[in-house]
Amino acid sequence: MRLACKGMEKSSNMTMEELGGRVASVWAGLRPTTRSLFERALQSAANAPAVRSAHAYDARAEWELSRLLAALDDRAHEQGAGSLSLEQTRELGRLAETCALVLHAEARSAEVFAQLFERALGAHDYARVDTLADTLAARMPPSEICELARHQNPAVRALALESLAQASTATLVELLGDPVDAEVARDALAAQAYDYGSDEARWLLHALEHADAEEEDEA
Repeated sequence: MRLACKGMEKSSNMTMEELGGRVASVWAGLRPTTRSLFERALQSAANAPAVRSAHAYDARAEWELSRLLAALDDRAHEQGAGSLSLEQTRELGRLAETCALVLHAEARSAEVFAQLFERALGAHDYARVDTLADTLAARMPPSEICELARHQNPAVRALALESLAQASTATLVELLGDPVDAEVARDALAAQAYDYGSDEARWLLHALEHADAEEEDEA
């Protein structure tokens, strides 16, 4: 595939193969609809920073674009990347940024949000980190945010926990009934109680501690 698109301010006759075997392999594995989605985003990226492509976006497209973004980023940072020409380096950056913008606009999974968070944190792009964090609550259900709060990266965990701490106390109470999410919900309640001064959250924590103590006594 040659990366030349009509209407673009900058075009390239470079092929995906020139950007590396893994990039070419992931590109070849994209469904036609996902490939078309990405090509349209490339055409409009210069004039539409917040790419919207919902009409062609689904869970499988998200997975495919996530793999493509990982391949592009890995190629840009792997050993031997210094041998890339200036044009290749610029093209990798342009393709990766467009891919990230599509995912930023549409992503619905904890895994992809974590990928975007880690990418922004690694680039010290804290404005994008803040924008992603603001998107979490509107885009993802609390259970998915809980998954992010268990991520191996402590910075990602902290961002997810902060998002949960800003949820309603009633939402966190519902999470307490889930054996997987209950611990994260307690941590979010503690943040509400002691960082945000919520009397309701503090009362709930005391009630939970009392219930725990009673269970231990009965045991």
